[in-house]
Amino acid sequence: MATGGESPEPWYLALLGFAEHFRTSSPPKIRLCVHCLQAVFQFKPPPRIEARTHLQLGSVLYHHTKNTELARSHLEKAWYISQPVAQFEDVKFEAASLLSELYCQQNLVDSAKPLLRKAIQISQQTPYWHCRLLFQLAQLHTLEKDLVSACDLLGVGAEYARVVGSEYTRALFLLSKGMVSGFPPSEISEVHPLLTLCGQIVENWQGNPIQKESLRVFFLVLQVTHYLDAGQVKSVKPCLKQLQQCIQTISTLHDDEILPSNPADLFHWLPKEHMCVLVYLVTVMHSMQAGYLEKAQKYTDKALMQLEKLKMLDSSPILSSFQVILLEHIIMCRLVTGHKATALQEISQICQLCQQSPRLFSNHAAQLHTLLGLYCISVNCMDNAEAQFTTALRLTTHQELWTFIVTNLASVYIREGNRHQELYSLLERINPDHNFPVSSHCLRAAAFYIRGLLSFFQGRYNEAKRFLRETLKMSNAEDLNRLTACSLVLLGHIFYVLGNHRESNNMVVPAMQLASKIPDMSVQLWSSALLKDLNKACGNTIDAHEAAQMHQNFSQQLLQDHIAACSLPEHNLISWTDGPPPGQFQAQNGPTTSLASLL
Repeated sequence: MATGGESPEPWYLALLGFAEHFRTSSPPKIRLCVHCLQAVFQFKPPPRIEARTHLQLGSVLYHHTKNTELARSHLEKAWYISQPVAQFEDVKFEAASLLSELYCQQNLVDSAKPLLRKAIQISQQTPYWHCRLLFQLAQLHTLEKDLVSACDLLGVGAEYARVVGSEYTRALFLLSKGMVSGFPPSEISEVHPLLTLCGQIVENWQGNPIQKESLRVFFLVLQVTHYLDAGQVKSVKPCLKQLQQCIQTISTLHDDEILPSNPADLFHWLPKEHMCVLVYLVTVMHSMQAGYLEKAQKYTDKALMQLEKLKMLDSSPILSSFQVILLEHIIMCRLVTGHKATALQEISQICQLCQQSPRLFSNHAAQLHTLLGLYCISVNCMDNAEAQFTTALRLTTHQELWTFIVTNLASVYIREGNRHQELYSLLERINPDHNFPVSSHCLRAAAFYIRGLLSFFQGRYNEAKRFLRETLKMSNAEDLNRLTACSLVLLGHIFYVLGNHRESNNMVVPAMQLASKIPDMSVQLWSSALLKDLNKACGNTIDAHEAAQMHQNFSQQLLQDHIAACSLPEHNLISWTDGPPPGQFQAQNGPTTSLASLL
């Protein structure tokens, strides 16, 4: 029946046709598709057909069934049979790529790495596959947090792309290297020359308009995130504006069906729809850091709506990552704006997403416990807050997040008032005057605020004023509105205690205006209480009554939200400090904590 010749036999074409018909049926008939492909082996086909059929079977089983062992067996056969066959690159390297992906899914990373290295070694005459396999191995090293190896491979890819005349793919490799190099943001100085080179390549490259604009989006996203990691909310604005214009340009361009003439150019960074969600995401990050919380809410709603539509058609794991990062940011906004119950339900939503993906959980566990710590502070469960922050510190290696957690844990110790030894050892590690652990402008300003808060509680008012003026100077320089509002109201409180009512008023009134604009419920509560006392002390009865009414309104809103949050079954999450997130929650009978004064 089958011969060793190149032309496919009619029986083979017939079986292949049937298999494809069953695979593309609606709904797909995978069992029948697999039967047709397995029937090919009855005819003792030549190596080329045998290898290709093993690849097709492995691919169908991997993508459409849970039978990963059988999928793996077919892909391994495809890889071994195809290696000695000449002019057979598509089967050979697709088998290697898919098999290494499956190994990673089965946590057999040590099997995936040598396989990819061998495939990279023998694919140098096939530019598309050589580049694709380099990207794949670099991604594997990145997931393992081996960023040095990932950067080395991306550097090799950039040089290879230059040699084969693909400036477009060279830019993709260099931008990817910039992204990986910037994962520890404290090394931003090392990333700067790389970003400058990327910027020049992107601007000089003349090619497909969609590819060019997607490179610009990649480049600008890196620039924006580096600024935000450095806490430079004001400095980032021109880049962010460019990025938003760029995504608008892309959405008006039509995808050209013309394939690039250079096979090394056959890559794209992200689909247009994914880029759009990503731009919303970095806009939300900026709005939250700057304290434009209503704007953050608007863009989060748009992004989540688009994500829901995309997830119906696309199971790409990056969409779940985008969703979790969006939720993390909007939860912090909700805690500030006095919507704790909603924040708690969204924390529970992250738990559900993490239950579906162990990798997502390992990447976001520290952030999840940090959010629970912030929630615990908002409902005055300080012991739980401490336990959550301590858990988060144990789980993170990210310096920025570590510093953020330590700053918040220090605020818990200050409120508890009897944790002097732990507090001082923490403050030594985030001293903003020297050896601050990260380059973030925002976190350093927050560290000055924490020092000011401690000095205030200890009655060292001149020292408190020095720290708070430093916070104000830094937060004004980069439009960090929330830190500005917090510093102003605390300074107002200090001047009130010192009997300087005029100076106190000069601080509290702008604090109240700024807090209303954000809107920050706890600062509004604090400011209205101070305004009431100030006006009473100055004999302004009408203004004092008005401030008292405002204070009463804020108290009521916060109390109702407090009761609603503590009554939710998800409130039990505050006790979770170990292992994967719990799946079920027992309903509460009522709030277990009291709404303590936020002053």
